[in-house]
Amino acid sequence: MQKRLEAIFRPGSRYRAFFLSVITFGLAYGLYKGVIDNYLAEVVGMSGFDKGVSEFFRELPGLLLVFILAALYTFSAERIYRIGAVFMLAGMAAQAVVPADRVLVILCIFVYSLGDHMQLGMRSTLSLQYSREGRGGEALGMQNAVQHVGTLAGYLVIIAAFFLVRNPSGLYRTVFAVSAGILALGFAASLRMTDESVPDENKRRFYFRRKYARYYMLEVFYGARKQVFFTFGPYVLVLFYGANAMVISALFALSAVCSFFASPLVGRIIDRLGYRIVMISDTLILVVVCFFYGFSHHLFPREVAFIVCCVNYILDSVISLASMASSVYVQDISDSPEEVRATISTGVSVNHLITILIALFGGWIWEALGIETLFILSAVLGLCNSAYAAAIPVRKKAPGGK
Repeated sequence: MQKRLEAIFRPGSRYRAFFLSVITFGLAYGLYKGVIDNYLAEVVGMSGFDKGVSEFFRELPGLLLVFILAALYTFSAERIYRIGAVFMLAGMAAQAVVPADRVLVILCIFVYSLGDHMQLGMRSTLSLQYSREGRGGEALGMQNAVQHVGTLAGYLVIIAAFFLVRNPSGLYRTVFAVSAGILALGFAASLRMTDESVPDENKRRFYFRRKYARYYMLEVFYGARKQVFFTFGPYVLVLFYGANAMVISALFALSAVCSFFASPLVGRIIDRLGYRIVMISDTLILVVVCFFYGFSHHLFPREVAFIVCCVNYILDSVISLASMASSVYVQDISDSPEEVRATISTGVSVNHLITILIALFGGWIWEALGIETLFILSAVLGLCNSAYAAAIPVRKKAPGGK
């Protein structure tokens, strides 16, 4: 493993400290994600529509990210990554102590999500920055795999805790408190990352360039189709099929295991076959996944339909790894590492232009038109993504340069 890492990452880069923080933040997220859907449904009493509203505010920081990063444009990627950790810690700590009031809970979700979104673009940026020439896909795949290891550990802890405790409703705040403590450890690990990505202070605060127009459109389509599964996939299993926190965490754990093994493989495929092929193949598989997720209860008995939905949720988590291809595409056409960072961060905000609308109206679509319509919408958006990706020209870099 050490030789493989040395082959992917530049000597002297701080990828070890980076990965240590990534796995720690992944562990905290696994604990949080393993219980949050059940906490909102069982303790806070949120309906499918309420869940959509909460997701609007959870995704809002992604839309605001371009303005946040504009204010921090003189900061390095490492420093922004650490600031994100502070917001995550504040939001999680507050979640452990505030009453189960919808407004207060959503506010805590917003603060945690603000930090998570600040880190989102920086994780990809730092992975590409620390990688060797031509190994960007593998670097992103390795970073995803390390993150999934931490997330998996969090899910396994939740499974064990809810299996052993008879009254799980009292565990939620304990889980949030433990997760906050782990986030503090992750922040400490991030302090070991030296500021290698020193930005050019002469660059514009707001970074939009015409040559990245295709990337921005891909982020819009991907963000829309991703949001349906991320927001409503688990909630369908909780409200529609009655899955408890232990079952949901077990599903997330299986997803993390599959993603752990698939991430490096997808990264190598991107490097070898090209990002365009991966982008197209991803969304073609998505159509099948959406069909079974939305219509299984019409085709199979309830118990079988639940299993089919779980299998398709795992499959979606694996094919979602193909989103790494868009970051490699940016690196391929960029002129500098700083341009990669600025473009990926802008892409996160562009992604959320449609994401927050899907989060807000997805709950209404579910209640008014049914989950079938919701997942048909996801499939259609996926096909749009595939068609747009097919129009991307692949540019081969000259050896040793851009």
